Amino acid sequence: MSARFALVLALAFAFALPRFAAAQRLPPAPRAAHVAIVRAPALELAHDGIAILRWTATNPGGLDTHLGVVHYGTDPAHLDRVAQSPIRLDRGHATTLFRVRVSGLRAGTTYFYSVTSTDSAGTAAGVHSAVDRFTMPGAGERYSAARATRP
Repeated sequence: MSARFALVLALAFAFALPRFAAAQRLPPAPRAAHVAIVRAPALELAHDGIAILRWTATNPGGLDTHLGVVHYGTDPAHLDRVAQSPIRLDRGHATTLFRVRVSGLRAGTTYFYSVTSTDSAGTAAGVHSAVDRFTMPGAGERYSAARATRP
């Protein structure tokens, strides 16, 4: 292959690939008329000041990027702290598994929480869980839903 042919081929790809990639972007999916939590929020993992909470909801549709949102605190009447984790929706699935990492937690402390989700523009999905609770394990201890019962 000549150097000139290689240069022409490289330039052709340089101009064609961005157009091809733009053509592959889909418009936002229609927003769901109703979103429901189909698997209640639960503590998945807790240790060393972090906890991961997970729940499953019907696919909210709309923008592809959403945020799982956890409102939490040590008083069930004042869930004044917020943790968020992004997720990319899969249009081919009827449900979405949300997992949110909560950090800065104290060992042995009971936390109350409620979960919801928003799209990347901040539009709420319109569903909130009931307030639930979990207790962080003691210093040096670890909780895993796969190996233990709920603390």
